[in-house]
Amino acid sequence: MRGPDPGAGRGAATATVGDWLIAAASRDPDKVALRCDGEAPSYAELAQRCDAIAAALAGAGIGRGDCVGWLGLNSIAMLSTMFACAQRGAVFMPLNWRLAPPEHAAMLCACPPRLFVLDEDFIAGCAQAGVVPAATPCLVHPARAGQPPRPPGMESCPAFDDWLATAAAPAAREAIAPELPLLLCFTSGSTGQPKGVLLSHDALAANADASVDMHGLTADDRVLTTLPLFHVGGLNILTTPALRAGCTVTLHAKFDADATFDAIERDRITLTVLVPAQLEALIAHPRWAAADLSSLRMITTGSTVVAERLIRTVLARGVPLVQVWGATETAPIAACLQAADAARKVGSTGRPALGVDLRVIDPFGEDVRPGCSGEILVRGRNVMLGYWQDEATSARALAAGWFHSGDSGHCDDDGYLYIDGRLKDMIISGGENVSPAEVEAVLLECPGVEAAAVVGHADARWGEKVVAVVVPQAGAGLSAADVLARFEGRLARFKHPKDVLFVEALPTTAIGKVRKDDVRLLVQQRLGAGVAPAQEQTA
Repeated sequence: MRGPDPGAGRGAATATVGDWLIAAASRDPDKVALRCDGEAPSYAELAQRCDAIAAALAGAGIGRGDCVGWLGLNSIAMLSTMFACAQRGAVFMPLNWRLAPPEHAAMLCACPPRLFVLDEDFIAGCAQAGVVPAATPCLVHPARAGQPPRPPGMESCPAFDDWLATAAAPAAREAIAPELPLLLCFTSGSTGQPKGVLLSHDALAANADASVDMHGLTADDRVLTTLPLFHVGGLNILTTPALRAGCTVTLHAKFDADATFDAIERDRITLTVLVPAQLEALIAHPRWAAADLSSLRMITTGSTVVAERLIRTVLARGVPLVQVWGATETAPIAACLQAADAARKVGSTGRPALGVDLRVIDPFGEDVRPGCSGEILVRGRNVMLGYWQDEATSARALAAGWFHSGDSGHCDDDGYLYIDGRLKDMIISGGENVSPAEVEAVLLECPGVEAAAVVGHADARWGEKVVAVVVPQAGAGLSAADVLARFEGRLARFKHPKDVLFVEALPTTAIGKVRKDDVRLLVQQRLGAGVAPAQEQTA
């Protein structure tokens, strides 16, 4: 399947990301570019900030191919530094602040940055765990008064703004080829160890073209970003495309339901990305029913299974909820739903994005028929250059010029894609394939179920049996029999869970994606330890 043709040369003139803000400033210099933490720089001011950071990077000897690491909450400085790295030909490496210090240490050891910037709140943990390589210069952002004394080894780290003030004359502009790497983003690690994904300037440009196409994005849009910028969904589904287009972006340091409602109503937000966990928090909030959502043209979601109940709840408020499918390796937009199809194709992630080719193949590499499940492959300018210092894994993932996603999906007769789950998550019970996503979709429609995950567990009779791990809603009094009754007449008998385990919460990544490896471990511990089958339990 092939997405819409972007047209000859489209995006080529803006493939070098370092030019995006300069171009936006030349069109409308006084327009507000970003709103964040009480600041609201215009495009002219934001472009000047990026130039100043680029000059400071040049003064520190940081240029083509050098890495700049960042560990902190969303901020104007974080975005500005990414664009400054783009001007210098440097690589920007944002780290997931929800990870533990040893996980950060592993990433910094794999790719030691020439400069590392971290928020004040993360200093103590980084110092205690020896996260930062000894030879790496560190900066603190923001440096706030009244903080406790810094730990040994971090006392002399200058404030980011003080370092910036030392910049001399503006740096000479580098000639940046579109294929040069710009972003080093680590995968979520939901099904294994995180891998460093290298994305080029051209990948971000192609992704921005796809975002413009799927959202109908124009300079008149007002975008809200609450997802973390260390994730390509928060950074690239709307934020960087919006800044290229000259929109005004409201940026929150982190997600907060009240602040999200406030921003939508106050700033008359037209577009935003909210993952299912965020949507659930908003829907459960007392303000949901009466909140003024009239300015929203659509909400974009993805990253995990989206319950039909959730989609219909948002649609009932008069806002199209559209899904995006992709991965860190695809920048991330690979398939997307249009707002016009939101109600007609509930549950679909849409068709191939602008300029993207998709295939769904069987284990022999042949394209499957509509309705049949297979691995989803992606080809396009948006696809990664490869994994950081891992040629073997890169070669396997990019075999024959296609990115092999490891995700399983199927297309309907109209060519719309539906995600069935991860290939490695597929359960084989009695010789039949069971898609966890299909079972989870039924669970998430069950009254009293807050969240659910489905995994396979070794079984002497069936090889594997289907196990449902369920988070009940508070006060629901949910029993395993209640859960299992929902499957009668809905799915084939071999797909029904054989055990239902109740837990208080599921292990998730920073954007709410369930860590299936951790769920499997939980199931092994519960069932392997002789815990009674959940058919006998009530939550």
